[in-house]
Amino acid sequence: MCEASAAVPESIGSGRLRARMARGADFLGTEVAIMAGAMSWVSERNLVAAISDAGGFGVIACGAMTPALLDREIAATAALTTRPFGVNLITMHPDLPALIAVCAKHRVGHVVLAGGLPPKGSIEAIGESGAKLICFAPTLALGRKLIRSGADALVIEGMEAGGHIGPVSTSVLAQEMLPELGSQVPVFVAGGIGRGEAIAGYLDMGAAGVQLGTRFVCASESIAHPNFKKAFIRASARDAVASVQLDPRLPVIPVRALRNAGADLFTAKQREVAQGLDDNKVAMAEAQLQIEHYWAGALRRAVIDGDVEHGSVMAGQSVGMVTREEPAAAIVAELVAEAAAALEKRAA
Repeated sequence: MCEASAAVPESIGSGRLRARMARGADFLGTEVAIMAGAMSWVSERNLVAAISDAGGFGVIACGAMTPALLDREIAATAALTTRPFGVNLITMHPDLPALIAVCAKHRVGHVVLAGGLPPKGSIEAIGESGAKLICFAPTLALGRKLIRSGADALVIEGMEAGGHIGPVSTSVLAQEMLPELGSQVPVFVAGGIGRGEAIAGYLDMGAAGVQLGTRFVCASESIAHPNFKKAFIRASARDAVASVQLDPRLPVIPVRALRNAGADLFTAKQREVAQGLDDNKVAMAEAQLQIEHYWAGALRRAVIDGDVEHGSVMAGQSVGMVTREEPAAAIVAELVAEAAAALEKRAA
């Protein structure tokens, strides 16, 4: 956080917030310990740079990018900001080693691995590049394992988040994992966070910082289609629902998105893939790939093309707190002010 000037004394709340965010902010190299969640098609150069310039930590969503595309995206982001930013890589990406090499080439300071246990050699490669490694830990046992393996920080994300989700709420994960893991490495809490009061609460519980995605979708700098942003602004928490797994054989990770006709299309896609398994026309690995490709296409249809009825409008349950389009700096400032005010009340 920025130092208070002599003419304007720092408030009690701001001082408490600065102290509680110090560990996370030092780790990220930022003013405030607010990470941006990596959202495919949304978290690209413009939004990432804007969040970093606002004092937060922008994160590029690599998603299904090729190494060449990621190379260009990192270079373009670095041209827009001198502030630190990270890159989120999916562990199941077939070109993961090449993507890590691209991050190393650009001296990316922080790499986030998401989507499961990192494959052999990936943690070592990131460490050798000099980057700090942030991993998602859906369980306490996996969090312990990731720390032993070399993770420098963790993100614990509850089921209230948008996109691919687990089965446990943010508040339960925080209570279970922060007391033990928070003393070992910086832990950032994510999922359903839309206001600064929640940030203050998790910081008081031992979090080093937080991660938010949904709140930044309607930032002025976000390239999301106007229809996509309007869908967010009109939605309530109850509109952000999790997808249903029809066939237990299909390795379908639930996805939280706004309710629309796209959910019915996904149900039909699952039936189609399951039938292919029954007829021995596709192997299980191919079935999983078809499901992932469906989501990638459906998300692009909504974010870029603006088809919010048939595409996938991935959103967390905090979507009801997105009420207008505004600059990323205004969003960060509002979250910080709310968190400081909450901490000041607790000090009274």
